[in-house]
Amino acid sequence: MKKYLFLLLCVAFATACTDNFDELNTDKKNPSNVTPGSLFAGSERNLVDLMTNGNVNINIFRFLPQYWTETTYTDEVNYDLSTRNIPQNFWNDMFLDVLKGLDECADKIPSQNDAFFPAPVKKNQNACVEILAVYAFATLVNTFGNIPYSQALDFNNVYPVYDDAKTVYGNLLDRLETALGDISTGDAGFGSNDLLFGGDMARWKMLGNSMLARMAMIIADDDAAKSKGLVEKAYAGGIVASAADNIAFQYLSSPPNTNPIWVDLVQSGRKDFVAANTLVDFMKNLSDPRIPGFFTQDAAGDYSGGIYGASNNYATFSKPSEALTAPDYPSTLVDYSEMEFLLAEAVERGMSIPGTAEEHYNNAVRASILAWGGSDADADAYLANPAVAYSTASGDYKQKIGTQKWLALYNRGFEAWTEWRRLDAPTLVAPAAADSDIPKRYTYPVQEQNLNTANYNAASTAIGGDKVTTKLFWDKF
Repeated sequence: MKKYLFLLLCVAFATACTDNFDELNTDKKNPSNVTPGSLFAGSERNLVDLMTNGNVNINIFRFLPQYWTETTYTDEVNYDLSTRNIPQNFWNDMFLDVLKGLDECADKIPSQNDAFFPAPVKKNQNACVEILAVYAFATLVNTFGNIPYSQALDFNNVYPVYDDAKTVYGNLLDRLETALGDISTGDAGFGSNDLLFGGDMARWKMLGNSMLARMAMIIADDDAAKSKGLVEKAYAGGIVASAADNIAFQYLSSPPNTNPIWVDLVQSGRKDFVAANTLVDFMKNLSDPRIPGFFTQDAAGDYSGGIYGASNNYATFSKPSEALTAPDYPSTLVDYSEMEFLLAEAVERGMSIPGTAEEHYNNAVRASILAWGGSDADADAYLANPAVAYSTASGDYKQKIGTQKWLALYNRGFEAWTEWRRLDAPTLVAPAAADSDIPKRYTYPVQEQNLNTANYNAASTAIGGDKVTTKLFWDKF
């Protein structure tokens, strides 16, 4: 009898141990199965955070247009991209945290219950995924040039080939057009899992058309006919057409859903950044009414910027404004000012867009001033300045539009860097101690050089050398 009791106890103990081990081997914080909606929300948030933050290990785009400069550590404003492995960090975050999540989301959409997610809803969801994927891939192309694309998201292939940047960009434009054609504004999308629009598909259509206009204009010097056709199509489809249409991701006042700039500049307690003299001096020379919206007053009660590329005393100079560094400050993806500058350029390039270049230019400048706390009277006075007025400002249309667009895109470093490369205005000068001229692209990640060597070498040769001064296919002048 004792023998049988002993055996029963052993069996019970073994069963309990098995149950305990099963529980211990289950990662409750990282579920093995997630819904498409949660994957979409995560990728959406990761994309906006990546483009918004000011972390010098990832995003130095506000330095490249010389909006901000550094105080003690000046590697990044002198274009040292390698010490902190900035290109690699940006590359990995975009591929892993954004694009891979979107890819997995797309894989899961068809398996959702048709009773709750009918075909039109699934189609809308796929369109949302495609629009964000196009945004992410286009950002990578416009940062690096040739990139892994056709094999990029097959993680079983650790040696993906690099695809030609122009070919990738053309495919992205096709994908965006298809996604726009698939949207049904009368049907739902991701609902509450859509952190940007709450499932409003009309807003997704406006974002997609605005992206199409932006992407098409970027290639205007490379393929004028294609650019013209797509800009006109996007305009007819409905781009951001007023300040009420502005598209921005709204952060919250409490962690963890706060503005990354607040996290990097306020919560961290660090004192690494001040306004750059390049921008502040330019604005003061024009009596620009946006300065109080951009920056705090300096120690003397005025506005001043630290010398771009040099060491600067944090207490002495103006800093990013309190509004911009608030925890709930939104991150703008597209705004009315940007689209009006684009339309001014479209008119100058002979595209079929109503209105004159001057009218769109004035609308763009006014919208920016109002958005940063200025008044219509401020805008009137500013536009009356001969150095600002479209008819008298110096330079050709690219210089006029490019200079004012550079000012209006403040705090949107990536778009500002892209437009500066494309329009070649204003004139920016690299610091005397800089490692290179102002970068026209990021160099490829070190991991690609070491682990994907053959494909890296082929890509480097194809673009004319893996250097920051190598121009992208659309950067013709």
